[in-house]
Amino acid sequence: MNDTIPVYIGFDPREAIGTYVFMNSVIRHSSKPVSFHPLALTNLHDYDDSTNDGTNQFIKSRFLIPWLQGYSGWAIFCDGADQMLRDDIAKLWDLRDWHRTALMVVPHMYKTKHKRKYIGTEMESDNNDYPKKNQSSVMLINCCHSAWQKVTPEYVSKSSGSHLHRFEFLPPESIKSLPYEWNHLVSEQPYNDQAKLVHWTLGVPGMRAYKNTDYAAAWFKELALTEYVVPSRTEDEKAA
Repeated sequence: MNDTIPVYIGFDPREAIGTYVFMNSVIRHSSKPVSFHPLALTNLHDYDDSTNDGTNQFIKSRFLIPWLQGYSGWAIFCDGADQMLRDDIAKLWDLRDWHRTALMVVPHMYKTKHKRKYIGTEMESDNNDYPKKNQSSVMLINCCHSAWQKVTPEYVSKSSGSHLHRFEFLPPESIKSLPYEWNHLVSEQPYNDQAKLVHWTLGVPGMRAYKNTDYAAAWFKELALTEYVVPSRTEDEKAA
């Protein structure tokens, strides 16, 4: 279907419930059909992830998306596992800028207020600052731009995380900006009622240390909707 929006999602089994919450929030708000493509390492047989130098399993695999798309069309990438949509993802899709654009991201340039992340879990780690931190957590990608042609599974495997996440392989002029509300960093930025995509970059509300963060109530509501199933009728109700 030509008007289906391809949405690639980072997948780490340690945060699986967050991925399903994210997908549910996308489906509930979207006005167009979407196709989900989880970047699970078990499915990426041509890619060697042994050089992964990050805290989750999709740190580098996100840069395989143009290759997975056959270097054609556009695609959306979202971390997913620690994010939630509050608006229609078709609105993000409609922001595609075709004029010499390889990539569109929210141009975050900040230093973290929190030196540790995933507190209280097996994933707990230092939360280091680096240039363009979290810009790659939401990407609108023009997969047919010529600058992506060299980005193969071998290239991604051999490249450092810093090289990839700083987009050093792309011409600077080919990177365009998205509005900040499409990647709102919870606990790093003030509460924003206009945020369309919220990102718990320090830890999802399902982790005990983050259960009271901004937008947490909305995350737990989305979780409840994800788990919802029509209850069975009792014998008395059937007889009525």
